[in-house]
Amino acid sequence: MKARLGINTGFAANRYPEPEEWTRIAGEFLGLRYVQLTATLLNPSLPEKIILSQTKKIRNASEEHGIRIQHTFTDAYTQLNHLAHPDEDTRKYWVGWFKKFAEISAELGAESTGSHLGIFSVRDIKDPKRREFVFKETLRGWAEISDHAKAAGLKYLTWEPMSIPREQGETIKEAERIHKALNKVTSIPMKMCLDVDHGLKTSGNADDINPYAWIRAFGKETPVMHIKQTYGAKGGPFPFTADYNKDGIVRPEKILAALKEAAAADVMLALEINAPGREPWESTFLDSIKASVDYWRTYVKD
Repeated sequence: MKARLGINTGFAANRYPEPEEWTRIAGEFLGLRYVQLTATLLNPSLPEKIILSQTKKIRNASEEHGIRIQHTFTDAYTQLNHLAHPDEDTRKYWVGWFKKFAEISAELGAESTGSHLGIFSVRDIKDPKRREFVFKETLRGWAEISDHAKAAGLKYLTWEPMSIPREQGETIKEAERIHKALNKVTSIPMKMCLDVDHGLKTSGNADDINPYAWIRAFGKETPVMHIKQTYGAKGGPFPFTADYNKDGIVRPEKILAALKEAAAADVMLALEINAPGREPWESTFLDSIKASVDYWRTYVKD
């Protein structure tokens, strides 16, 4: 099993939007080589002129700082209803948005793009018939996106199980059901982007908030995983600093052992650490990311 240490660019968001700056931080300050680029830094809905310009800048800056954009993904700023939106025309818009994101991803050299599956409205999830209809529409949308992604040259897509039923994939059992349904309709494999801090805390099954149980169940289907420190039932996410590691449940050696047990082949462990726009976090969060990288370096050399 090969593990790579990388980073999700949610840390950059509105702080480091300049390609030359976030690539420098990832490649030089943090010493990382693998990146999961988020749509916040290059949104497919931007005018084509801006997309072309930013794509070129990101490629050049990545090469200069030794960065490989291995995956692309949505993030907290694009955590919207997407393919499960109650309005048909809005769903169609998001299908087109993801098609464009697939093109951008391929142009940047990524092997995949992805997102959460889609988020139900409160009204739709309370209506069994609407919930089933919108779920089937979500599958249909991802199938259409997969055709386009395949033509663009991507190898697979990824989806992220979440933590409440409305956001989908909240339990191991439900994630398994969704994953099977997706791979029946997509033209390229639909894999997973697990998150060690996700899972339904009120499911009644302790495994649903146990990152190692999730990894044992889906590690073989997970080419990229979001990592951060968490307290499990008490939640997270936090950096891997001494204060948080003291009581946190995420242990690198246990993560790697679970991946090996699951017969995972090649996994990018993407640090997904951010901070609110308030002090003291604003002034110290880059140092907390650096401490997290140093912590994981003991276990993951690549």
